[in-house]
Amino acid sequence: MHASEAAGRKITLMGALVNAVLVIFKLLAGIFGKSSALVADGVHSISDLFTDVVVLIGIWRGRRPPDEDHTFGHGRIEALFTGVVGLSLVSTALFLGFQAAMDIYLRQESQPNILAIIGAGISIVFKEALFRYTVSAGRRMKSQLVVANAWHHRSDALSSIAVLAGVTLAQIKPSWRVMDAFAALLVSFFIIKVGLEILRDTFRELSDAAPHPETMQQIRTCALGVAGVLDVHDLRARTTGGQHQIEIHVVVEATLTVKQGHAIAKAVQECLLNDIDNVGRVIVHMDPS
Repeated sequence: MHASEAAGRKITLMGALVNAVLVIFKLLAGIFGKSSALVADGVHSISDLFTDVVVLIGIWRGRRPPDEDHTFGHGRIEALFTGVVGLSLVSTALFLGFQAAMDIYLRQESQPNILAIIGAGISIVFKEALFRYTVSAGRRMKSQLVVANAWHHRSDALSSIAVLAGVTLAQIKPSWRVMDAFAALLVSFFIIKVGLEILRDTFRELSDAAPHPETMQQIRTCALGVAGVLDVHDLRARTTGGQHQIEIHVVVEATLTVKQGHAIAKAVQECLLNDIDNVGRVIVHMDPS
């Protein structure tokens, strides 16, 4: 098993275990604590379990090495599963938002008790810690799928913060009971925002969009800084599996030998691999001046 795949599986399995415990805990705390927002938060954690399974499958398939059928690797499979995580976030948010809006419209108020506050507080601590650990691991292994799953944990922590605020206000002033439903509605907006951002980045990758202009300029600057390179043109780049694939034409003196030209091309390749973040593949074409 590849080291990055093993690391991804380890952190995802840990997250799944935490989510399983939190599902039971938050649902019980929400029911006995009389908080519809905390129950909704528990449902959100159920969706986290689903995304953990999706992430495990995506890492297993997307981190496989190139083969005869996939000569560029399996990075796009990981991108597809990242999109599934984004869709899961948006779908969960729409469900929670609809339920909260109906509670507000029908004035279905509840009186949360101290148990709901304790449940929300414990959830915040565990989910924020899980987010920090997961996002750090995802960035180290350069996996957008693991990073997306980390934001799933962060969205759960944010939703618990909204729940905590809602149930606390309802405790302070009973006439503010409807704030519990408003907190659940606020939760849905947090989750939708994160989900749409993940879907946007996934669409960019699947549509072969170029990296951000700042990255493209860094690539040009790096190549032009190599001794013997007179100019660069026809720069192309795309992102697959969280890593950039670059194709670049460099102009050199026409009188150079093949060996000298090859040395310059190798220097450009090493510059891009070493100085630009998340570069996985570089193809350098030599053009005479």
